[in-house]
Amino acid sequence: MNYVVLVSHGGMAEGMKISLNMLAGPKDEVLAVGLPDGSTADEFAVMFADKIAPITAEDEIILLADIIGGSPLTTALNVLAEKGMLANTTILGGMSLPLALTTCIMKDMMDKETLVATVLNEALGSMKEFKVVTSDDDDEEDL
Repeated sequence: MNYVVLVSHGGMAEGMKISLNMLAGPKDEVLAVGLPDGSTADEFAVMFADKIAPITAEDEIILLADIIGGSPLTTALNVLAEKGMLANTTILGGMSLPLALTTCIMKDMMDKETLVATVLNEALGSMKEFKVVTSDDDDEEDL
């Protein structure tokens, strides 16, 4: 099975999973764990290990993290390495809803390299400035 594992500082990962459930439907293969404020990396390691307990050595993991180099990601990678699961893990940082949604929808449809290129392109393409256009003749804003 292909798992999507979300890690973050605070509640971002759990919030992302809630949004993914809303948009793509609940998926047992999407797991989320955040580093609570005031918790240590060691405490997070235990929480992360508990969360990934259903994943076997034969499964693939797509690990999405809020920040590359942050404690949740580096701790998750240490746990995965200890369990011998790092070789089956694809790691992406800078988690956003478009990145996570595309990953969840496309993860079983393409090989790892194509998936990574697709989801990164989707995430980068979704970042735009939104400008509200107003008319001088009308007091209401057009959206």
